[in-house]
Amino acid sequence: MNAAAMRRMGRPVPPSHGGQRRRPPRTRVGLWIALAAACLVLGTAGTGGWFYTELSGNIRGAGVDDALGDNRPGATRGGENILVIGSDSRRGLGGAYGRGLTTMQSDTLMLLHVGGSGRWATVVSFPRDSWVRIPACEQGNGTSSVPHHFKINAAFAIGGATGDTAKAAACAIKTVEQNTRVRVDHFMIVDFQGFTGMVNALGGVEVCPTRPIHDRRAHLDLRAGCQTVKDDQALGYVRARYSLGDGTDIGRIGRQQEFMRALTTKAKARLYNPKALYGFLDSATKSLTTDPDLAGLRPLYELASGVKGLPTDRIEFLTVPHYPRARDVPGDMANVVWNPPAARQLFTALTDDREMTGARLRKAAGQLPPAANTVPVAVLNGTDTTGKARAVAGQLSELGFRITATGNAPEPVGRSTLTYPEGLAGQARALAERIPGLDPTVSDRAVPGTVTLTIGPDLPVLRG
Repeated sequence: MNAAAMRRMGRPVPPSHGGQRRRPPRTRVGLWIALAAACLVLGTAGTGGWFYTELSGNIRGAGVDDALGDNRPGATRGGENILVIGSDSRRGLGGAYGRGLTTMQSDTLMLLHVGGSGRWATVVSFPRDSWVRIPACEQGNGTSSVPHHFKINAAFAIGGATGDTAKAAACAIKTVEQNTRVRVDHFMIVDFQGFTGMVNALGGVEVCPTRPIHDRRAHLDLRAGCQTVKDDQALGYVRARYSLGDGTDIGRIGRQQEFMRALTTKAKARLYNPKALYGFLDSATKSLTTDPDLAGLRPLYELASGVKGLPTDRIEFLTVPHYPRARDVPGDMANVVWNPPAARQLFTALTDDREMTGARLRKAAGQLPPAANTVPVAVLNGTDTTGKARAVAGQLSELGFRITATGNAPEPVGRSTLTYPEGLAGQARALAERIPGLDPTVSDRAVPGTVTLTIGPDLPVLRG
């Protein structure tokens, strides 16, 4: 994207590099901070032992194993998975932006898979408005949350309801694992305190909006034209959603990426300034919380060096295929639903340690399943648990499926079944995508015009 186009979109313009073509970075804020901090500290000539020790000590470790429980996916067939969480925590920020927040919030959620024995990597972004099932999570005060469906970024806040960062991370990990069936090996959390500190240490970053920006939700007021932003203005600019672009979280990603490009360029240009360098790295490392195995500059540096050394064409940045939830639940204009067949292909590739390209993923996402509200479903209880059919029907209705009947099966069944008459194969598969491990079968005894779910004692948890 050239400078003129960036200015038209209100994006920051990085300094010129004499016409040299640069591949714009496509990572989000959290991943860049975590990996760049380690590389800059250990890769900067002349840094003394005290420098390393103090900055490494800024990184906090948090153990989550006890809170994750036993219902976890098996290990992947190769490579490592690191969950990167960008936190909306306003700890230490005195500005107006986000002052009303009383709980931890998750802004960015990405999964970095370093695979093929270190020969390639995939970075998967989870849209924060993804409608998923959030499992029961420990909340740090002896209580656990109730499983329910909601947007994925709420998991971090649910686990961190009492301010326990480890519990917040554990709930985010459980939610990702149970909806993707991909095991998370490590995690890192980056909060906004680090972001604003990094920007301020460099004297701010230039942005060039072509028209004034007034965003009350982001507490942002900017005049038109090039200007340097820092503190709450910088934070508001990368967080603004409704006053710029198409008003979606997906649209905001591009602006954040361009801002980080400008920030990266300025950081490299000011490495010679010890005060700026130290302030930049001190803020970056203070923003990090990781699992104990990553809690230090050395392990982060090893991770960063491995990714940095990969050819650019072997690092793939993907977003989980999705569609507006309004397609399944008319009226819900705020959330998105993962495209089940395409998302499953992506997650299976990660588990099998296979590269997934953007072209293959786009092809898989090219065909959508029938909308949930076009799938007529009868739910029958084949267990001895009273009210099971009504409970499951309620969950399916919440997901948008059209419930035509509930009742008891003619007799108890040993396992759950999903049957359908001729002509409803697509609708049956759409429902089966939400019920892991349940294969639909055509039956001449099925109720005409209806997909029938008969509940057995083995009915798995429904997906979002």
